[in-house]
Amino acid sequence: MSMPRTGTKRAWKLQEYVAHAGNVNCLALGHKSGRVIVSGGDDKKVNLWLVGKPTCIMSLSGHTTPVEAVRFGGTDDSMVIAGSMSGALKIWDLEAAKIVRTLTGHKANIRSLDFHPFGDFVASGSLDTNVKLWDIRRKGCIFTYKGHTDSVNCLRFSPDGRWLASAGEDSLVKLWDLTAGKLLTDFRAHTAAINCVEFHPNEFLLASGSADRTVRFWDLETFKLVSSTDSDSAPVRTIFFHQEGKCLFVGSQDLLKVHGWEPARCYDSLAMGWGKVADAAIAQNQLIGASFNQTNVLVYVVDVKRCHPFAPSQAFVTPTSAAENNNVVAPLDLNSTSKPIAIPTVHHRKSYTGRPPTQSNKDSEVKVETDEETSTADDNDDTESVADIRDPEDYREAFQPKNKKLSRTPPKCPQPFAAPPEDCNGDKDRKGHITRQLSDTMLRSSDVIPTPKHKPVGLNMDDFLPKQAQMMDKPGRGISEEEAMATVLTEHNSMAAVLSTRHKNLQVVRTMWTNRDVRTALDTAITMNDLSVVVDLMSLMCRKDHWWNLDLCALVLTQLTELLQSKYEHYVICGCNAFRIILQNFGTIIKSNISTGSGIGVDISREERQNKCKICYGHITSIRPLLDKKRSGKLGSRFRELVVLMDTLL
Repeated sequence: MSMPRTGTKRAWKLQEYVAHAGNVNCLALGHKSGRVIVSGGDDKKVNLWLVGKPTCIMSLSGHTTPVEAVRFGGTDDSMVIAGSMSGALKIWDLEAAKIVRTLTGHKANIRSLDFHPFGDFVASGSLDTNVKLWDIRRKGCIFTYKGHTDSVNCLRFSPDGRWLASAGEDSLVKLWDLTAGKLLTDFRAHTAAINCVEFHPNEFLLASGSADRTVRFWDLETFKLVSSTDSDSAPVRTIFFHQEGKCLFVGSQDLLKVHGWEPARCYDSLAMGWGKVADAAIAQNQLIGASFNQTNVLVYVVDVKRCHPFAPSQAFVTPTSAAENNNVVAPLDLNSTSKPIAIPTVHHRKSYTGRPPTQSNKDSEVKVETDEETSTADDNDDTESVADIRDPEDYREAFQPKNKKLSRTPPKCPQPFAAPPEDCNGDKDRKGHITRQLSDTMLRSSDVIPTPKHKPVGLNMDDFLPKQAQMMDKPGRGISEEEAMATVLTEHNSMAAVLSTRHKNLQVVRTMWTNRDVRTALDTAITMNDLSVVVDLMSLMCRKDHWWNLDLCALVLTQLTELLQSKYEHYVICGCNAFRIILQNFGTIIKSNISTGSGIGVDISREERQNKCKICYGHITSIRPLLDKKRSGKLGSRFRELVVLMDTLL
């Protein structure tokens, strides 16, 4: 769908700035105004920015570990909540420039947050797999929702405030009824981790975006799948409904798509340069998208009026008789200058003025917290949190406008950002060349070989090309087809021998894996002295927590030092995942057994268990110095998670 040239861009980069002294871990846009950004980083700070302004207007401190989740709240984005690696939550009132509450209770990193639409409540999701509902006034947790088996990546309250949707690394979306205190249903169609979930602003409809590269739409009356997008792009990182519910904006790696759901269709697609986009919001008919890379935050703008289905000259519309004609989409007259035609959505769902009957799912647990079960921080901890106003003028503009207290005075609407002119071909080529240079520089400066998506790990594709190929750029020089084929076949035979040996090793491991005897299979793989086979087997083991025992932990720990120091990203990630399983599932057992005496009498099973725990403990303590050295860099967040988990054991 090509758009007519108008002289200005449909999408452009607005700004890029250094946001923190350390790596940025999270950011969020204010969805009420679309003009404020909050970011959290390794420097333990929470910084606030005005979109389009290069300077930080306020810096909030008080967390003692890196900040990993942030979210705006309140009717006018006047509240901010931030969660840290240690599991602590801090809530600030931006208008008063002071902290409201410090809340603790999670046992691991905070991964997701959301404010209740019109109540003094917040929800938090953690790496500890729990979802907690907090009462800000009572300073405590009032419910703990259990049921996820891995990290909770996203939380959203429904527009009426009665439901809470949680999405996790376990590929599940769970819908909780807050007033009834129970799970309504699980949505299970995704095949990979779910990164984002959003409620339709008006209808009983829920959308979820996943690393399986699809967005799925769910009917909240029937709890059935309505439709799904094609999995033809990168993993979905953020989704956002149009404020009137006309479409869904879907952000992924360097790409923005506009989707409808009844029937499923892609209205528009725009190539973006924002990298791994983290959040998006709409203000003055412009979509603001924000991402982060190392210490920098990047902000992009998209002109929504020039995107389908809102663009007047290229909009598509489903005719009235579409339901009788298999939903055939008829294009409008391209020469028409009429106003954009709304895309009708064929549905019979209720709005949030009513709600469907609840259904409970007893497989998941909702736990009511008591005073003894909830760990909350004292008010004295709040005094340690400081709100440092860096730019008083911008701060007053954002959070203390003069006409805010005059109810009869309409608020001043900020002007849309001016679109820059379109680039000529030379500018595009030059920018592409600069981008490639930056990418090459980053790869050369990294000590970890990234996992490519289009070729096997560790395989240099240039080795298969003739060495004389570089001469073909010179006039009058070249190689014959026979010479090229001979060179390719020579390298091919070597690679084929390597792959054949690896295939035989995997066949042997598979044969040893009888009756799910994982330990024998892993022991065999280790004796082969082929780390690639060990990684293949451990990657499968990491998907099945119930296969693990102390024997297996002791065996895996012997390989972790080599895996965590590998130059291949895939090997390091596999080692981190295995180590996390050991610390989460067996850390308490190991600690209790090494601190327990020999007891009275002879208990062979107890002595064997204590010996295994001592072996595991020895390997774990030897790994700790390695983790401390790798807490920064591309995979630093994974190592920091392991350090936090180890602190409870050592």
